[in-house]
Amino acid sequence: MKKTLGVILLALLSVIVPFGAEAAESAKAGIDCNIRFFDRRIYYVDGDPIYIQVTITNNSPATYRFKLADDRVFSLDFDARTISNRSLEAADSLLRKRAQSRQVFFREIAVEAGESFSFVEDLRGYIKLTEPESLVIKARIYPELFRQGTARTAVVNGSPSSIAASGEVLESQRLSLSIRPSVITGPDGVPLAMDIATGAALVRERLAPDQVVEYTITARQKSQWERFFLYLDLESMLTQDPVRQRKWLTESEAGRRRMVEEYRQELQNSTTDGTISIIPSEFVIERTQYNNAEGSVTVLQKFRNSSGSSSFTEKKQYTYSVRMKDNVWTIVDYAVINLGTE
Repeated sequence: MKKTLGVILLALLSVIVPFGAEAAESAKAGIDCNIRFFDRRIYYVDGDPIYIQVTITNNSPATYRFKLADDRVFSLDFDARTISNRSLEAADSLLRKRAQSRQVFFREIAVEAGESFSFVEDLRGYIKLTEPESLVIKARIYPELFRQGTARTAVVNGSPSSIAASGEVLESQRLSLSIRPSVITGPDGVPLAMDIATGAALVRERLAPDQVVEYTITARQKSQWERFFLYLDLESMLTQDPVRQRKWLTESEAGRRRMVEEYRQELQNSTTDGTISIIPSEFVIERTQYNNAEGSVTVLQKFRNSSGSSSFTEKKQYTYSVRMKDNVWTIVDYAVINLGTE
C-alpha cells in the first residue's frame, strides 16, 4: 500500500513540477521590454541627447510589479556594441553614481494585464560615445533594482562587469544606431552664418568667454542681428524654461526647429527675454571665471532712459553662462540683477 501511494505521489509530482515551470516561463514571456528613439534624428558624436523611450508591456493575465528608481541608473542599463561586437564603455557619470554608497529611492510600478508603462532616458548618460560608428543597442531592466553589494559578476570582453542578481532581468529588442562625425561646415569645424550687412560668411571663432560676451553685446548695440545670434546657443537658452523644456521633449525634429526659430524671432522682437535684447548705452566686463568646459562672465550694463524733461540711467548686472562646444564658447543662459538708477 505504501509503495502504491509513493508511486502515485511521484506521478503527481512529475505532472505538477513541469506544469509549474511552464507557468512561470509563460508569465515571464508575457512581460515585454521594447525600446525606440523618442525623437529620431541624425545623431553626432558631440551632439544633442539621444533620448530612448523604454516601454514595458504586460501581456500576461496577472498584474506585473517592479521597482523604478528615482535615479534610473539603478533600474536601467544599455548595452551598446559595434558591428564587430565590441562593447562600448559605460559613461563616467553612471560609474560614479553606482560606486557611491547611498540610499536608492524608488517607487513600485504596477502594470495591469494588457497595459504598458513607458519612460524616456538619455543614452549618453549610460554609454560613452566617443567615435562615429554604427551601433546596436539594447536595454536591460532590473525589476528589483541594481544593487552593487548583491550583484553577481559576469565577464564582458575580458573585463568583469557587475549585473543585478536579484529579480529577473528584462531585456529589450535590439535597436540600430548610427553616430556620425561632428558637423564640419567652416574652417574651424563650426557652423556658418551669413552676415546680412556684408553677405560674407560669419564663422564662430575661438574667442575667450569675455570676448564672446563683448562681441555679442557690441553686435546688439549696432543692431547687427546675425552677429548678435552667432554665439547664442538658442536651444540651451530656450530649454532653461521648464514649460518650454516639457514641450521640447514632446516635439518632433521639425517642431523643435520651429520652436528655435520662433524663440529667435521673439528675442529679436523683444517679446520675451527682452532684457538680453535691450541695447545698453555702455557696458563694462567686471569678472570672468571658467574652466575647460564652462564658465561665467559678469557685466555691468547701463541703459539710458528719457521720460519727458527728466532722464536717468538704469544699472543692471548681467551674468552670462558660457559653455564650450566644438572648441568654441557659446552663451547658454544669463541672469540679471537690477542695481538701481543714477
